[in-house]
Amino acid sequence: MTSKRELIEPTPGDKRYVRRDEDGKFKEVVDVGRSLAADQRQEAQAKAKPGQGDRGDR
Repeated sequence: MTSKRELIEPTPGDKRYVRRDEDGKFKEVVDVGRSLAADQRQEAQAKAKPGQGDRGDR
């Protein structure tokens, strides 16, 4: 199982979702606006667990 997405804001107004690896380093980084827009464009058929919202149809 992958780690949960974590919301960070490195500078005011720049929010990002990140996943960390076992060492605590960033494994995957995605901008919040782009992530939400991609979610709206697609119709998910599979439910995702809390914190795994981007993994709905994998």
